[in-house]
Amino acid sequence: MSVAPRPTATRRNVLAAGGAAAVSIAFTGAFTELFAGTSAARGHEGYGPLVPDPHGLLDLPEGFHYRVLSREGDRLRSGEGQVPSHCDGMAAFAGRGGHVRLVRNHENRVDAAIPVPVVEGLTYDPMGKGGCTALELDGHNRVLSERVAIAGTAVNCAGGRTPWNTWLTCEETEDKAGTNGYTKDHGYIFEVDGADPRRTGAVPLTAMGRFQHEAIAVDPRDGTVYETEDAFEKPFGLFYRFLPKKPLGGTGSLRAGGRLEAMRVPGVPDLSAVQETGTVFEGVEWVPVPDPQAVETPIRFQDFGRKGITHGQKLEGCYWGGSCVYFVSSFAHSAEGSAADHYGQVWRYDPHRRRLTLVIAFGPDTDLQLPGESPDNITLAPDGGLMVCEDGGGAQHVFGLTRRGEVYAMARGRQNIGTPEEPEWGEFAGVTFAPDCGTMYVNVYTPGTTFAVTGPWR
Repeated sequence: MSVAPRPTATRRNVLAAGGAAAVSIAFTGAFTELFAGTSAARGHEGYGPLVPDPHGLLDLPEGFHYRVLSREGDRLRSGEGQVPSHCDGMAAFAGRGGHVRLVRNHENRVDAAIPVPVVEGLTYDPMGKGGCTALELDGHNRVLSERVAIAGTAVNCAGGRTPWNTWLTCEETEDKAGTNGYTKDHGYIFEVDGADPRRTGAVPLTAMGRFQHEAIAVDPRDGTVYETEDAFEKPFGLFYRFLPKKPLGGTGSLRAGGRLEAMRVPGVPDLSAVQETGTVFEGVEWVPVPDPQAVETPIRFQDFGRKGITHGQKLEGCYWGGSCVYFVSSFAHSAEGSAADHYGQVWRYDPHRRRLTLVIAFGPDTDLQLPGESPDNITLAPDGGLMVCEDGGGAQHVFGLTRRGEVYAMARGRQNIGTPEEPEWGEFAGVTFAPDCGTMYVNVYTPGTTFAVTGPWR
């Protein structure tokens, strides 16, 4: 292990204007590593204070507007049933004639109010309530079609896009056939073609492992797929890589199989124990997973030899930037079994150098804190910064993080789904941008809603 000098980091100011927060937190140092390989040259100070929405749905900065594209309980335009519950991970793809295709997860468990409708040829397990829906939009974000893209899966949380423009949807469960009424094992990744769902069908990519999947990112140079695991109980999840037999082979190629490995950081059994931003670990190892199907034992419990394996609580968002993969630990609580507490970590892994770097650590013992807590879904923004979905308590936000290290509020949910005495707001998820960067699409988890946000994007 080698440790880089700790960079200076100062929480400069937090501004509030009435009920609309305008947040600016500036800091320096390893934060710039988050944006390696992004296209824009500079960041900015955000877009100003959030303006309360008179319709009570979504607060945005002045000059920005939203359109509700889809809402839980509405009729799917395909006539297949209702818009399912729990909108989660999502990606936007270019369609013909300037159209945009959205592929959207539904993180439905067996008790979901509105399941993804069962459609012949697109259903894995008829007892699974989760899946994906696909929307096609014209150049003005008007919905042209909305249909089921895959059904019969379970707890479809996040995922990621492939270099050949399909979506890998991830099941965040380990339930086997016979559990919760399921007729098949769950805990897999499925490939979804939003343009032609029947081209991909409902086929589990079993070689990529059976565990509580969260998100993936693909190395566009060699096709390696990196996977996060959001395990709810100790021992917590692992960070994986999948080496496909047919790398970058196009739609359906991942069905050919490959090798699943888990990350071992020598001397670090728990990532939460690392507290100093800029800490670097050299010589990261990748260990073959003994039983990727977890026939008898969940992968994180399996025997990885006397050196063990490296765990992390709430391993969630994952994306590729420049020549590295980045992944997020949303939080760690020592009371729940982690080695230490934090409000969020962002890690960077450099495959060429086999080097792991803690890029950012948010609170409680640092002065780098998001105004809320628990960063979850992350996407690159048009200006080369990031957009981060908050997944914590209280009012929920989409935060922007600039290349200069400033955090600002981009959107705030107004949908109180609790009571005046105990308010509860639906978390944001699935933030993504149109191919032309002119629209931000984002979901609210509950009640499931998909928004298109337009305005003076820089």
